[in-house]
Amino acid sequence: MSWGGRWRSSRRYSGYSVDAEHYVRASPAVVVRLSGVVSSGLGRAHVFMSQKHYQTQFKRVLGVGAWPGTLNVDLPEECLEDYGSLRVSSGLDEGEAPAEPEPLRIDGFERDGRSFGGATAFVARISRDEGSWIDCAVLIPDLTRHTQTAEIISGTFLREGLPCEDGDVVQINLN
Repeated sequence: MSWGGRWRSSRRYSGYSVDAEHYVRASPAVVVRLSGVVSSGLGRAHVFMSQKHYQTQFKRVLGVGAWPGTLNVDLPEECLEDYGSLRVSSGLDEGEAPAEPEPLRIDGFERDGRSFGGATAFVARISRDEGSWIDCAVLIPDLTRHTQTAEIISGTFLREGLPCEDGDVVQINLN
């Protein structure tokens, strides 16, 4: 392959493209595709998301620390079966868990007599117009009332990065 007058070979290993000078994350195959409408939450996610214990684990999932908040995406009826399979993989609902996407455990902890619950994350990408995609993860807390709302975490403040606001439709591709 010619690049700027130099020849480079490119090979793929475990979702990464390797060439002579760079490690570039390849676009992995999409396993689950969700779409939904951005909505406001209760505004309390930052209390949990800013905890150092969580941030350390989010770096493992995202490759960077997570923005201290989540983007809520209300899912339409046609996406609930796929989202339900994620809840099964998380251990929240009964059923046979699919082999993919891979669930990544976020461990809970206790601090100053207060308990912070665990969660399960699924690596994904999100877009508002399917033109540009931002790395993210679908986060399913162990203690959640959301059965039709996906909570999205990212190293980017998604309301500005996508950009989006309440009522906008977004697409989420899980790898």
